[in-house]
Amino acid sequence: MLGCDAGAVLAAVFLCSFENWRCFRISKQGHQINEEIRDKEVRLVSETGEQLGIMSARDALERAAEANLDLVKISPTANPPVCKLMDYGKYKFEQTKREKEARKNQHIVEIKEVRMSPSIDVNDFNVKLRNAQKFLAEGNRVKVTVRFRGREMAHTDIGKGLLLKFAEQCAEVAALDKEPKLDGRHMSIFLSPKVAKEAKKN
Repeated sequence: MLGCDAGAVLAAVFLCSFENWRCFRISKQGHQINEEIRDKEVRLVSETGEQLGIMSARDALERAAEANLDLVKISPTANPPVCKLMDYGKYKFEQTKREKEARKNQHIVEIKEVRMSPSIDVNDFNVKLRNAQKFLAEGNRVKVTVRFRGREMAHTDIGKGLLLKFAEQCAEVAALDKEPKLDGRHMSIFLSPKVAKEAKKN
C-alpha cells in the first residue's frame, strides 16, 4: 500500500511539473528565477523596461504567471533587488547565440615558425619569405629561426644578418618585435603583423 501511495505521489509531481513547468525550472546560469527568489520585496521591471514599482516577491511572481513570463532577478545587490519579467529560455538562447557568433568572428592569433640554415640558397629563402608573408597577412605572428650546426656556431653573425634581411623584406606587412637573440644553437626573431599592432593602439 505504501509503495502504491509513493507511486501516486511521484505521478502527481510529474504531472504538476509537466503542466506548470515554469515553476519547477532550476537556474544553473547564475540568475535566480521564479520560486528561487525569496526576498521580501523586489523592484519589478516589465519586459519592455517599464518600472512597475516595489512589491512583494509573491505579487511579482503572480504578475509573471499572468504574463506567461519568468521572474528573473537581474540586480541582486540593489535595495530592494531588481527583478525583470522575461522569457528566460529565449534570453538564454539568444545569449548563447551571441556568444557563438562572437567566438566565430574572433581571430585566434597563432605563432607560425619558419626555419632556415645560415647557408640557405636564394630560392629557398624566397619560398620561406612568401610563407611568412602569407602567415602575417592572415594576422598571425611569425617566429623566424636560424639553426647553427657544427662549425657554423663560429659565424653567428651570418645568421643574424639573414634574420635582419628577412625582417626587412617583411617590413611592409610586419614589425620586428625584438632584435635577433641567440639561444643555444638557435637564433630567432619574432614578426608581428602591422595591422594587428595598429588596431591594438587604436
